[in-house]
This record gives sequence, C-alpha cells and structure tokens, in this order.
Amino acid sequence: MGEGFQLLRIRGIPLRIHPSWFVILGLATWQFQGLFSQEPLRWLLALATALLLFLSVLLHELGHSLAAIAQGIKVRSITLFFLGGVASIERESTTARGALIVAAAGPLVSLLLAAGLMGASHGATHLSPPLGAMVSQLGKLNLVLGLFNLLPGLPLDGGLILKALVWQWTGSQRRGVQVATASGLLLSLMAIGLGTVVLLRSGSDGGRAGGVWLIMLGWFGVGAARNQTQSQALQSVLRDLKVRDGARRRYRVLDPSTSLRQLSRLRLADPEGLADWLLVCEAGRWRGLIDDAPLQSLPVQRWDDERIGDHLRPLADIPSIRDDAPLWQAVLQLEAASPPRLLVISAAGLPCGTIERPELAEAVLAKLGVRLPEPLLEAARRQGTYPMGLPLAAVAEGMVASARLVDSGAKPKGNGLVPRHGQGLD
Repeated sequence: MGEGFQLLRIRGIPLRIHPSWFVILGLATWQFQGLFSQEPLRWLLALATALLLFLSVLLHELGHSLAAIAQGIKVRSITLFFLGGVASIERESTTARGALIVAAAGPLVSLLLAAGLMGASHGATHLSPPLGAMVSQLGKLNLVLGLFNLLPGLPLDGGLILKALVWQWTGSQRRGVQVATASGLLLSLMAIGLGTVVLLRSGSDGGRAGGVWLIMLGWFGVGAARNQTQSQALQSVLRDLKVRDGARRRYRVLDPSTSLRQLSRLRLADPEGLADWLLVCEAGRWRGLIDDAPLQSLPVQRWDDERIGDHLRPLADIPSIRDDAPLWQAVLQLEAASPPRLLVISAAGLPCGTIERPELAEAVLAKLGVRLPEPLLEAARRQGTYPMGLPLAAVAEGMVASARLVDSGAKPKGNGLVPRHGQGLD
C-alpha cells in the first residue's frame, strides 16, 4: 500500500490519505444515509457520520502513536485507507511491556469513545433525534472497532497484544510473532469461511455486503500472515548465514610494477570487467587499490613510464566486512555502499572475496531451497539490485529496529568491518 498524500500534521505526525479511503468514505456515507431517511439533509448527515467515524479511527491510531512517542519511538505517519487506518512507527518497543502498551492503546481509545458516545446518546436524542441517531451509531461502531481489533491475531492489535504476552511469558519475541501469526491465519480463514456462508445464504443486500466484507478482511489477513511468515523465514536465514556463504570474487590482483599502459589495455580488453576492483599485491603483501583516476589525469605519453604502484589508494577506502559476520550486516552495509559491493576480509585481515546484492540474495534463496536462473541473476547484477525485488534491506532493518537480534541471543558486538568504515549497531 502506498502512503497517499499528506493532509496535515498532528503533533508533528504526518496524516496521510490513501486514495482508497475515498472509496470507503463513499460506501460508508451510502450506508449511513439509511439512518436519516426521513431527514431532508440525510446525505449531508450521512457524510458527517462517516467523517466522524474516520475521526474515531484517527484517534485510535493516535492512541498507538502517542504511546509509542512516550517510549521515545518516532512515528513516521498515520495513513487512512480502505480498511481503516495504520500508524507507521520507526521501530517496535524493545520490551514486551512497552509493546503491550503501544498495542493496547488504540483499542482502549476506541472503547473509551464507545462508552462516552453511548452514554451521551440519550441526551443527544432529546436535543435532536438525528443527532441522537448519529451519536448512538458512532458509539456502536467504536465498540465494534475496539472489540474487533482485540481479536488475537496479526495484523490486528489483539495479535500484537498476544505477541507481547507470549514474549513476556517465554522471553522470546520471535515465539510471540509465530503464535500471533498462526492465530491471525486461523481467524482469517474463519472469516473467509463465515463470509462465504453469509454471502450464499443471505437474502438481503446488507447481508451479502457483510459477507463480502468478511471475505475481504479474511483475504487481507491471510496475505498479512503469509508476508509475516516469509519475513520470519528471511530473518532466520539472515541470522544464520555468514558473509562467506554469499561471497564471490569480483576483483583482480595486479603487481605494482604494472604500467598505466598495461592498465589501459586491461580495461579495453575486458569491457565486461569494468566494474571489477583492481587490487595490488606485492610479495604476498596487499598494497592497495588502483582505479582509473591516473588514466584520466595523466597524458597518454606518460602511461608507459608510470607504474600503478605510484598511484594506489588504500584498501581502507573500500567498504569492507569480515567473512564471519552475519549476513544481515552485509545487507545493511550494502545500502550505504557505492557501488553496492563490499570487500570481504578474512579473519587474518586479508581480502578473500566480495559480496553484492545478487550473490547475497542467491545464498539466501539457496538456503530456502530456491534456485534462480542465471539470466535473472545477471540482470540483477547489472542493475545492482536484489533479484525479483527481494526485500532484504527492509527485513534486515526490521530485525534491528524490533530488537530481534537481542531476542536470538546474537546481540551485535560490532560489525566486523575495517574500522574506518565500521557502522556498528550497538
């Protein structure tokens, strides 16, 4: 789902409207006009009721957001869309108690709104029957919103609460996610089944619409459960594999006595290797890196006399990573590297390979039992991307943000890079 366009800011939080929101706004307005069938302005009253309903959804998401902000967690945005609203936060809470507070804050707001509105409906009816109908309907809908979100399955708030409780009981956040995902999948399948029965047996348009709505919610839940399961599998592989498992060799080794003329011929003779790093080694000692800068800055007449050993850059200029570092660290480092390639360093501190996105993705998928055709890998290599748009960067960032590395017992002690380029996660 895209983020839509920004409408305004609330306490610094961008409020975004997804285009699909206008669809559900129209459907809700059409549904609510039946409450005011005797009123001359029933469509205007119905629109006002629909807007107030989404104001309730916004307050629900603000409950989550303010609970997150109280824990020092940045809220990126709140987006209203077809199925309601979603608050995008920078990271999850690092404790089960904090995660529970953030998850429960939204339903609590909805239930408090329901209590207040239903309690005020009698007085509102005395003032104006249409106002009373509106207040009563909003109270009931907030009650449904609060109770529905408490269903114990991801991606609902109840699933997040279940995850936090299992995390608290077992000490494992990963186990909490697994339990909540399984529960969410079961609820989604039940919703699809119930919606199908209602759709086939209902004799009214309202009943059939309710059946379709249940089926849509169920399919949304099944998709969310599938995405969560895939993300869990990718996280597990990125934790278990080491950089050496995805390393290849995209560099050549030259002697420092090589002339610039020979360097030029090497480049011209092998255009496919233009992206390869050229490392310089002398008598078993790594001297540095040579690039095309001398060819570009010196006249052609000097190329025969000049040696590449006089124009070296230090190896520390290349973004590097230890071969025994977990693969998720390479994913994060590749996002900052330009070009997206890392020099792999052995335990002895010597170059032993390189790692790029296609090779890294190939190692991950091979661990999962998936083999990619070579043309697909070649296309990804030319573009410097992960094949098939594999979201490894988002998965690795999510692992760090949600503190799952701590949960797995693999709290980073540094990233194993050459110090000049280290970006530790401690």
